[in-house]
Amino acid sequence: MTKPIGVGVIGASPGPNSWAANSHIPALRALRGFELRAVATSRRASADAAAQAYGVEGFDDARKLIDHPGVDLVVVAVKVTHHYDLVKQALAAGKMVYSEWPLGATPAEASTLAELAEANGVRTVIGLQSRFAPAVRRMHDLVSEGYLGRTLATTLIGSGVAWGATTDRAHAYMFDAANGATTLTVPTGHALDALTYVLGDITSVTATLGIGRGVVQIADEGADVPVTAPDQIAVTAGLRSGATASIFYRGGLSRAGDLRWEINGTSGDLLLTSPVANGNIQATELTLAGGSTPETTLSRLELPKPANPELAAIPVGPARNVAALYAAFAEDLAKDTCKVPDFAHALTIQTLIADIQAAGTQSALTRIG
Repeated sequence: MTKPIGVGVIGASPGPNSWAANSHIPALRALRGFELRAVATSRRASADAAAQAYGVEGFDDARKLIDHPGVDLVVVAVKVTHHYDLVKQALAAGKMVYSEWPLGATPAEASTLAELAEANGVRTVIGLQSRFAPAVRRMHDLVSEGYLGRTLATTLIGSGVAWGATTDRAHAYMFDAANGATTLTVPTGHALDALTYVLGDITSVTATLGIGRGVVQIADEGADVPVTAPDQIAVTAGLRSGATASIFYRGGLSRAGDLRWEINGTSGDLLLTSPVANGNIQATELTLAGGSTPETTLSRLELPKPANPELAAIPVGPARNVAALYAAFAEDLAKDTCKVPDFAHALTIQTLIADIQAAGTQSALTRIG
């Protein structure tokens, strides 16, 4: 494409706790193939603040952003509970859509949106960006190249950070299973996408889902609310390759470390970790170590620098992987390929999560303590 893709971001309130402000906005500003043209928030005051901060039109009505003639790509970066309605409107308007993960609050919502996108012939992107992290891409390449020999097993342990003992009113909805933004659907979902990208499809699952903290304290109100969303996620899985997988995610943080992903093969091993307190594989700093025959220990592996100089200039942080996803989407549009994860792929991962939920319900949904 010879002209920039015009982008409108719904949910772009400025501020240190805004995901869109810390990821989408700097990513778009770094890439010449895109141009931010409008933002929308739920209130007039925040829409005005966003317009001033980003130098574009600001709306307190998302429909006006969707109908904006300069917006080619609508980005939906709001609570999961609002994804379905906003994405549906954007698809009906014939706009390309980038939805944050998860696509819908339920698999049924995700299925409807994927079907609508296909029926309308609209290009879509789902915000599963962990596969664009240099360390994860390196793992994928090493496995494909035979660095491990035949893959035997993998173990992935992580912390969801947000689902700890305290929260604020703005994020309290994530502790209610009905709202679709839980330890299982969000951090575990991102991790499952990375795992299947590197090692291939999961074909069978068993699970135990536990509610470790029965209540969460709303720190800014001094009140407790009940927790209905499991915050201790234990999954065992079989991969199409014949390998065995174990995935465990917990809410909150761990003093023992918040991300450790090990892959073992007949002739090698890989270990991915995060040096910071963040188990969200899609949005944290990653280091990779490996060893392959005749080596008997692990050593740190160098990661290739992004070939795109625009990506190389973005500091490690939430914006880098998001920018890489945008850049890959622009390449797809230019070459008429479909390499980025889209709504059909989102449905695949949400169906896998539904299988885990079903298996977990059959095994044991427990409240600890």
